[in-house]
Amino acid sequence: MEKLRRVLSGQDDEEQGLTTQVLDASSLSFNTRLKWFAICFVCGIFFSILGTGLLWLPGGIKLFAVFYTLGNLAALASTCFLMGPVKQLKKMFETTRLLATIIMLLCFIFTLCAALWWHKKGLAVLFCILQFLSMTWYSLSYIPYARDAVIKCCSSLLS
Repeated sequence: MEKLRRVLSGQDDEEQGLTTQVLDASSLSFNTRLKWFAICFVCGIFFSILGTGLLWLPGGIKLFAVFYTLGNLAALASTCFLMGPVKQLKKMFETTRLLATIIMLLCFIFTLCAALWWHKKGLAVLFCILQFLSMTWYSLSYIPYARDAVIKCCSSLLS
């Protein structure tokens, strides 16, 4: 459990608690950071659900792509309030999650391009699915051994 705490906090100092690490991340108070984390995360979920609901309207593919992508970006940005934007960017581009981060960011861009400029509905939906999968894979990188467990589970299902 201690290893999980250290990995999630991003520091090896065992004496420093999670609350202290979060407080050191920025000049905002802990309560302010926690409130903005919750606001961004809830907005992210709301925008994603709203986008999914708008998909079923005539011509709603553009709104779906925009709101779904905005929701994922808001959910991703919510963690900036907990660990700070610089630390968030450093963690995003570590070697363990570099590929997942690049694919996730490319899916954000390609989803919007497919819906707004290329006017390809199927491609926009495909990129949204890839966006979801890449965001999930990226999120799993913060949980020790989670990716290995998913790979093992999927390989056992396929065999």
